[in-house]
Amino acid sequence: MAEEIQKNLKTEIEKYKQVQKDYHKALSQRQQLDGQLNENIAVKKELDLLKSQDDVFKLIGPVLIKQDLEDAKQNVAKRMEYISSELKRMDELIITLDNEQDTHCETLEKYQQMFQQAQMKTMLSQAKA
Repeated sequence: MAEEIQKNLKTEIEKYKQVQKDYHKALSQRQQLDGQLNENIAVKKELDLLKSQDDVFKLIGPVLIKQDLEDAKQNVAKRMEYISSELKRMDELIITLDNEQDTHCETLEKYQQMFQQAQMKTMLSQAKA
């Protein structure tokens, strides 16, 4: 009985560790996306300061390519929209993983209690013998 509970406990610990890894990975990705969004907001502010006749250049590899101001603004807006949707998706994933962690913690506590009770029963039965 105690061996089966111990096996289940180990399995649950492994599941919990995997959820923790996924959670930390999602947090890291969210931070990266947040940084990208902030960069694009700064670029948008700079582009908004320019006049239509001003030159805008885009760095492609080692070369600066002249780009239309409106195209540049549209590209930045699309990028910001994409990053915002990814942030939303990442937030939902983080909430889901957080809930999974809570569920695994509760299950681990139950298995630990069951394991301790099984050990106590074993010790009591050995003491009587």
